[in-house]
Amino acid sequence: MTSAEQTTDRPQSAAAPSPFPPIASYAFLSDCHTGALVAPDGAVDWLCVPRFDSPSVFGSLLDRQAGFFRLAPFGINHPTAVAYEPGTNVLETTWKTPSGWIVVRDALTMGPREHEDTITPHTRPPADDDADHMLIRTVECLEGNVEVEIVCEPAFDYGREPATWALVGDDRHAADASGADQTIRLVTDLALGIEENRARARHTLQAGDRAYCALSWEEGGAAPQDVDEATARINATTRFWRRWLGRARIPDHRFRDPIQRSALAIKGLTYMPTGATVAALTTSLPETPGGERNWDYRYTWIRDTTFTLQALHYLNLDWEADEFMQFVADVETTEDGSLQIMYGIDGRRDLTETTRDDLTGYAGASPVRVGNGAFDQRQNDVFGAALDSILLDTNRSGRLPRRLWPIVQTQAECATRVWKEPDQGIWEARGKPQHYVSSKLMCWVALDRAAKLGEIRGDTESQQKWAAVAEEIKQDILENGVDDRGVLRQHYGTDALDASTLLAALFGFLPGDDERLKASVMAISNELTEDGFVLRYKTGETDDGLSGKEGTFLICSFWLVSALAIVGELQMARDLMERLLRVGSPLGLYAEEFDAGTGRHLGNFPQAFSHLALIEAGARIIVPEMLAQT
Repeated sequence: MTSAEQTTDRPQSAAAPSPFPPIASYAFLSDCHTGALVAPDGAVDWLCVPRFDSPSVFGSLLDRQAGFFRLAPFGINHPTAVAYEPGTNVLETTWKTPSGWIVVRDALTMGPREHEDTITPHTRPPADDDADHMLIRTVECLEGNVEVEIVCEPAFDYGREPATWALVGDDRHAADASGADQTIRLVTDLALGIEENRARARHTLQAGDRAYCALSWEEGGAAPQDVDEATARINATTRFWRRWLGRARIPDHRFRDPIQRSALAIKGLTYMPTGATVAALTTSLPETPGGERNWDYRYTWIRDTTFTLQALHYLNLDWEADEFMQFVADVETTEDGSLQIMYGIDGRRDLTETTRDDLTGYAGASPVRVGNGAFDQRQNDVFGAALDSILLDTNRSGRLPRRLWPIVQTQAECATRVWKEPDQGIWEARGKPQHYVSSKLMCWVALDRAAKLGEIRGDTESQQKWAAVAEEIKQDILENGVDDRGVLRQHYGTDALDASTLLAALFGFLPGDDERLKASVMAISNELTEDGFVLRYKTGETDDGLSGKEGTFLICSFWLVSALAIVGELQMARDLMERLLRVGSPLGLYAEEFDAGTGRHLGNFPQAFSHLALIEAGARIIVPEMLAQT
């Protein structure tokens, strides 16, 4: 049988031999304006400039011809150690070669704000530190001698336009790469040569020698002029991340380190100019190996707001929580007054989806998508996410801002108007609309939270009206959304299970000692799992408009941890949490899904939702354990 026939006859494995590195092997860098992914071989395989949702300049993550930027030993591809500098998003890679040792430091640098940002202008108040708009890499020879190589090969507009290079000055230490109406500058203390669409340098470092390179998209191509300045900028970035993390409240507990890494990942996925948070750094990393379940996640989902705020408030990071809440308050509603399910990080509403058919996709998974066609779907859970967020923010701050009350009114009225209608559900199914239980549950959340906010505001009439609708929704769910076993079903027309019904526990729809809630949680634990990890749903039982099987969803597995703790199964929650922590990437990061059969991560990376759910799951275990010690 030929390899082509094998591919046709059976699904592609997540562990199939491939020139594409495993998703979880990448390191994540961020300056809170954009992010980069660094492969184990030292190549930056993903970078969009100047911001998260810009076209890529390095896109080898999605096509091996779509651009990369490597600083590493010549002819050596496998490092000895890769680690974050503790408490930071600064990467340190140690390499052993036959002749010596080197260490490389990588950072999207940040430092004290010195002038108005014209590259990515702020709508939120600028912080004391901001992005430098440059990627800086330094290398130091620790022992012996090592020949190092710089190869910078941008391909602009998602690989469509190879770079046109031109040396800057007459000393071979700077060069500009241009394409697709964009120019970036490479600066280094090594001598550069231009080889058609790439710039390259090679040099042998002796013990004690240092060198650097910097890629800049700052105004005027500003960049470090020597290795000392490059090192100083990376050191400033280290200080930024450690000072930021130092403000977080993280208990002294065995889960402390993964919670810290999750906090750093979430902050790294925050777009500082507006306060928005991208769902993930990437587009089109496949949920099904070689398949079509490939989506662009470089946008802000309104449903993420409540989980983001819960996590940030738990960590005592109230400034970030308020910034995100203000972004939500700024966005434009649709014609009927409802919030869209997602927005661009600048608040734009139109996220029209296109495909880049010239790209191979990660390990052959196509199409590669830019934009997200679900942006104008009807998903009735959006109202509950928004109003739960406002209640969280109000309870935390002790006041209900005047600008948020109109949002409470419009979203409560929208939920009142649509809760009886079918929709696409929380998972954005592209099949026939259904009466999804989780959507109606989140409409209940919307009216329940609106009633509480009405009480806080002193609007008794609205409070009573909304509370009555919340009770009507609750009774409808309990009458039509529970099967003969007393288990919450996916939608009214099926007895299939859906992990989104775990939200009934997380949002307090039923108390933890309710038999229906416990039965639902245990049914998902026993029947909707692979090797103990949770599926969103069984694809064979759900019309989601797509073909192919999914991996287990990490957010759902973390939700199950939280739900088990809520219904009193604390030891089961601990056991699952420990398993989930063991399957994190070598750097403690999580994609969207986990292929239990191969141990590989699937989907966009790193995934904010996975890390948000990790923080909540950790809290559900930590709090009762700490209370038991008092």
